[in-house]
Amino acid sequence: MVEKIWNLYLKYKEAVLYLVFGGFTTLINIVVYAVCKHAVGIDTIPSNVIAWILSVAFAYVTNKIFVFESRTSGIGALIKECLSFVWCRLATGIMDMVIMYVTVDVLHWSDMVMKILSNILVIVLNFVFSKLFIFAKKDDEA
Repeated sequence: MVEKIWNLYLKYKEAVLYLVFGGFTTLINIVVYAVCKHAVGIDTIPSNVIAWILSVAFAYVTNKIFVFESRTSGIGALIKECLSFVWCRLATGIMDMVIMYVTVDVLHWSDMVMKILSNILVIVLNFVFSKLFIFAKKDDEA
């Protein structure tokens, strides 16, 4: 039984680790947003930007090291990988900002409910971008 579970883990290791670290990233995003917005009193969009910056930094490091086990060599490759990550996260970050602005500031829906729902969509899109574009295994790495 333990061996079957271990083999399943190994088979789906990347997805499992992405969900674990994606969960931590989402938690960081939501907690930082909530602290900025509700404890400090910062407006919705600036709170969301602060939360995005901190969660993207955490996500890059954990995705690179633990999830996709990227072994970039050279400073140029590292910069390219990091910029690709940030650009893709910026796209989903802008989507998150639009969702939060429209649903919270315009429609006056619950900011915490919308933050959670928006993050679900962001997680899925970020995995696709990371898997297919940013940390895609080269033929010689597979």
